Amino acid sequence: MPHSRPMPAVGDDCHELRVRDVGHSWRIVYRVDDDAIVIAAVFAKKTARTPTQIIEVCRQRLRRYDDAEEKAQSPGS
Repeated sequence: MPHSRPMPAVGDDCHELRVRDVGHSWRIVYRVDDDAIVIAAVFAKKTARTPTQIIEVCRQRLRRYDDAEEKAQSPGS
C-alpha cells in the first residue's frame, strides 16, 4: 500500500490510488498531465466497484479542467 491502478472508465491517463486507513479504505482518482497532477475525487471506498456516480463526477471535473486550460492557452485570453 498504497497501490494505483488505471481507470480508463474515467479517461486517458487516469488512475485510482488506494490508501488504507484505520477505519476506511480511501480512493484518490487522479490524472497525470505534463504540467500537473489533477485530483478528480477523493472518497471512502465502501463497495467492490467504483460507484458510477463517482466516475461521472470525475469525468465532468476533468472536462471542466481541460476546458479551462484550453481557454487559458488560447490567444486573446
